[in-house]
Amino acid sequence: MNDGADGAPADDDAGGIPATGTTVSGLTVEHRTDPLGMDVPHPRFGWRMASPVRGRRQTAYRISVATSSRHLTHGRPDVWDSGRVDTADSVAVRYGGPDLHATTRYHWTVTVWDEHGRATTAPAARFETGLLSTDGVTGWDGARWIGMAGKRPNTPGAPLLRCQTPLTGERVTEARLYVSALGVYDVHVNGRRVSVPQGDGTTYEFLPPGWTNYDTTVNYFTYDVTALLTDPSRVTLAAVLGNGWYNSRISENSTHYYSADGNSLALKAKLLVRYADGSTQTIVTAPGEDWRATDTGPYRADDLYDGQSYDARRELPGWTANGFDTSAWSPVEAQDPLPHARLTAYPGESARLMPEWDRRPESVTVCTGVSDQEGSANGRGRIVVDPARTVTDPVRAATASVTLHPGDTAVVDLGQNLVGVPRYTLRGPAGAQVAFRPGEMLNDDSAGADGPAGSVYRANLRTAGATSTYVLKGDPAGETHQDSLTFYGFRYVSVTTTETVTLVALTGRVATSALHDTGTVTTDDADVNQLFSNIRWGQRGNYLWIPTDCPQRDERLGWTGDTQLFARTGLFNCDAVPFLSHFQDSLIDSQRAYGADEAQFPWVAPGHRYGQARPAGGWADCGVVVPWTVWQMSGDTTIVDRSWASMTTYLDWIRSRTGDSRAGQGAIFGDWLAFQVTSTQLISDVYYGYSARLMADMARATGRTAETAVYEGLFTEIKQAFVAKYLVTDALTGRLTVRSGLGEPPPYTPGTSAGRTEDDTQTALLWILKLGFYDTESQHRRLVGLLADNIGNSPAYKATHPDSTRVDHPEDTLSVGFLGVNVLAPVLTAEGRVDLAYRLLHQKAMPSWLFSVANGATTVWERWNSYAKDVGFGPVDMNSFNHYAYGAIGEWMYESMAGIAGDPEHPGFQHILLRPHPDPTGRITRARGTHVSPYGEIVSEWAVREGQLTYRAVVPANTTATLRIPATDPSTVQEGGRPLAEAPGVRFLGFSDGTAAYRLPSGRYELTSVLA
Repeated sequence: MNDGADGAPADDDAGGIPATGTTVSGLTVEHRTDPLGMDVPHPRFGWRMASPVRGRRQTAYRISVATSSRHLTHGRPDVWDSGRVDTADSVAVRYGGPDLHATTRYHWTVTVWDEHGRATTAPAARFETGLLSTDGVTGWDGARWIGMAGKRPNTPGAPLLRCQTPLTGERVTEARLYVSALGVYDVHVNGRRVSVPQGDGTTYEFLPPGWTNYDTTVNYFTYDVTALLTDPSRVTLAAVLGNGWYNSRISENSTHYYSADGNSLALKAKLLVRYADGSTQTIVTAPGEDWRATDTGPYRADDLYDGQSYDARRELPGWTANGFDTSAWSPVEAQDPLPHARLTAYPGESARLMPEWDRRPESVTVCTGVSDQEGSANGRGRIVVDPARTVTDPVRAATASVTLHPGDTAVVDLGQNLVGVPRYTLRGPAGAQVAFRPGEMLNDDSAGADGPAGSVYRANLRTAGATSTYVLKGDPAGETHQDSLTFYGFRYVSVTTTETVTLVALTGRVATSALHDTGTVTTDDADVNQLFSNIRWGQRGNYLWIPTDCPQRDERLGWTGDTQLFARTGLFNCDAVPFLSHFQDSLIDSQRAYGADEAQFPWVAPGHRYGQARPAGGWADCGVVVPWTVWQMSGDTTIVDRSWASMTTYLDWIRSRTGDSRAGQGAIFGDWLAFQVTSTQLISDVYYGYSARLMADMARATGRTAETAVYEGLFTEIKQAFVAKYLVTDALTGRLTVRSGLGEPPPYTPGTSAGRTEDDTQTALLWILKLGFYDTESQHRRLVGLLADNIGNSPAYKATHPDSTRVDHPEDTLSVGFLGVNVLAPVLTAEGRVDLAYRLLHQKAMPSWLFSVANGATTVWERWNSYAKDVGFGPVDMNSFNHYAYGAIGEWMYESMAGIAGDPEHPGFQHILLRPHPDPTGRITRARGTHVSPYGEIVSEWAVREGQLTYRAVVPANTTATLRIPATDPSTVQEGGRPLAEAPGVRFLGFSDGTAAYRLPSGRYELTSVLA
C-alpha cells in the first residue's frame, strides 16, 4: 500500500512519536554502501533496523531520493518519494521513480515506522550512476580503445600511456574518471596513483578491471578523482597496462578472443570534470597528439603465472605528473578488437589490497649452501643455515634486516598462506638483480621434495614461474617495490641476489575480493579455531575477482564445482552477494559460448582453459545452486530472475539427453578426490534431482506457478527412477544396498589410479538422505545405519567389507570428496547423529579436516593428503595448499555448531533458526557464532559446564527466530530465573527428543537450561 505521504521524512512524520532507542542504518544500494558508478536503471535499496526493545519490527517504510541532501533535510525529495508503503520489506526494495540520469549523484534516506506507528529516519546515504550504457559508445563522449602504436604483443616492456590536457574552467567542483582495459591497469592522475576508499582510509585496487569473457563483457570502473585535480591549469592522465587475464595462457581455449600470438593491450578512459560555473569538460582516450605511449619504462615483463620483472634503472621520474616531456614517445592507435562485447560497470567492489591483513615475517633464515646430500632420505640434503644472520624470534623477525651475498638464500616465513604480493625494501648497488620466489611450503627430506630440506617448495606450481624480479637503481636510501601486474599464492619467500644487497624489510600484502567479513565462529578448541581461520584465509585468497580453485599454480580458474559447494560458507563469512552474482553473469556468458549445445553450464568460467563441452554433473549445476544460495542468504530474488532463462535451458538440455530415464547428464569429475569412489552416473543423477528441487523452490518464490509444478513433478520422477535403480533390498536377509558402484569411476584422478567404484559409499548415502531418495521409513532407518557404520569403520565393519577402501583408514573418518564434503556434517546432524559430526570434526587422522591442521596448514588444502609430516608431499600434479572446497564444513559450523541458520521459507534471515548443538564428545565446551545478515547481526553463543547450558542470542529487529535448545525439561529453560515460555512475546512450541522449541521476537536473550 502506498499512501503517497509527502511530509518531511523525519521522526515526527505522520504524527509519529520517535521510537526511543531505535535506529535505522546499514543503508545499501545494490547491496553496496554509497556505491559509485552503477549501471542499474532501477536500483535495489536495503536498510537495517536496530533497537534494544524486544519485538521491534517495521510496519511501513518511505524512501526519499533527491539530487541534494538539502532536499532530504527539508522533506522535499525532488527525484522520488515512495510515500508510505505498509510492509516489513527492507531488503532489495526497488527504486520506482523516474529514469535516473547518467553520471549523477543521488542522495537518499528511508523512514521506517515500527509496530506502534512511531517513525525513525536514517541518516542520508548516496549513490551515483555510471554511464548507464553497455554499447561502449553511449556516454563515452568519443573515448576509444587505444594502445601503443606498433607495439607487438608479448614484446618486452609494459605499455605506459599518458595524456596532458589544459583545464578549461576556473574551479573544479567534481571530477570522475571512468576506466577500463583489455589487460589490467594502474591509473594515475596528476602524478598520484588513483586509490579507493577502504575502511577509515584508502587503498589500491588490485588488477582491475578483473576477468570476464572479453568477447561478451568487459567491465569499467568509476573513480572520484576530484581531490587529485590540484593544478588549476592542467591535468595528466597516465596508465600502466599489464597482460592480466586478457593476454595470458590462463585464457587458452577461450576461442572467441584468445590468440597464441598474443593480444594487444588497450585502455579506454573518460575524465569528466565539472566546474563551479556549471560548465563541464571531458578528456577521453583517442588517437592524436594528446596521448603518447612508451614501453621503455621499468615494467619489463608481467604474467599472472610467471610473475613480474621490474628494472628500477629504467624508471621515468615524473612521467605520471604534469610537465613531463613525451616528445620521444610513440603515438597511440585506436583498437576495436571486441566489437560485440558489452562494456558495463562492475556491479560490486573491486579486488584490492587490504592493509589490515598485511603479514610481517615470523622468521628469516639465511642459508649459504646445501649439506648432507648423502645422508638425507631423498638425496637432496638440507640447507646450511648461517645462525648469525638468521632470526627466529617473530618479534625481531618482523623488522629484521639481513644482508645477502651472491650464493646466499634468505627464506622468509610470513606465518600465513596468503594471496597477493610481497612488498620489499632493498639497499644495494645499481644493476643488482634480486629474485623473490614465493611458495606455500618448505621442503622436507621426503621423496616428493624438490630441493634441500628447509628450502622453499615450488614443485606444486607446475609450469608457473611465479617470480618477482627487481633490478636495483642504487638509491643509498633504499628502494621499495611491490608488483602490481601479477599475484602470488604464498607463505614463504625465497630471496636470492646477484650482488651484495640488504633486504631491509618484507611484507606480505593481501589482495582479495572478500573485503568485508560478515561472520565468525570461535570455540575453546584451538584446532577447530585454526580450521575456521584456514577456511577464512582460503576464501580470501581464492575470492579474487572470481571464485578460483587455487591461487598459486598454472591454473587459478573459476571451477564451478568448487564455487557451488562453498557458496553458502562464503556468504556466511563475507559480504559476497555482488561478487557471486557477477560470477553467475560470467557463467551464463560461458554457457552460451562454451557449454555443450550452448545449454550446459561449463565447468570453468570465465574463459575455458582445461574446459571441454562434456557432461559434468555437480560442476555444471553451479548455474542453479549459486542463484538459489544467493537468494537464500540475501533474501533477494534478482539473481533468480536474471538466471531463469539460462537455468531452464540447462534443465531442458539434460531432459533432452536422458529423456524418460530421468538420469543425469553424467559427471566426468564425480566426487572429486574422494577415497571411496562413487559412480559418476549416481553423482549426476542426484545432482539432477537436486537442481530440479531448487528450481521448484525458486519458481515458487518468484511466482512462476506453472514452472513450480513442472519441477516438482520432475523431482518426483527423478526420485522414483533413482530408487528403482540404486536401492536394492535382499529378499532373504532384508539388507538394503545402495548400488553406488553401479557405473564408472571418474576417468581421471590425478596422482592415483582412477580407482574402482563401491556400493554404500558415504557420498551416495549422504545425498540420498539429503534429498529423501527412499520410499519407506524402514529404508530411511537402514540408510542412516549404513552411513553410521561406514563412518564408524569399526574392525567388524572392515572385516565384513574387506574389498572396501575403508579398510585402509582409521575409525571415525570421512571418505568423501568435493561433492560430499558440504553435505556430510549437515546430513548427520539432521539425522540425529550430531555425535558423528563432532567425532569427524575432531578427527586428526587422515582423511579429516584437522589432519591438515595437525600438519601445519594455515589454509585449506586441495587434497585430504596434500602433505604429511611422516610421509611428505601428495601427488604434485594436483596439489594446492590453498583450495577452499573442503572448507565447506564452515556452513555446518555456523548453522549447527554455533546455531545460526536461515529458514528456507523466509530467505535472507527474515526468520532465523537458532539451533545450537553442544558437542556430545565434550571437547568443545564453548562456541560463539556471529553473522551480519541483511537485517543485522545475529549472535548465537553457548557454554556447557557441569550439566548446565548457558546460551546467549541476539535476534535483529524486524526479524523473528525459532529457538531449539537442548534441555532435560522445558521448565529448566530459563531467563532471569523464570521459564522462558513466560517471557513476553515468547511462544513455546513444544518439547521432543530432549529439545525445547520456542518462537522468539527480536531482542537479546541470556538463557540457561539443564542438560541430561
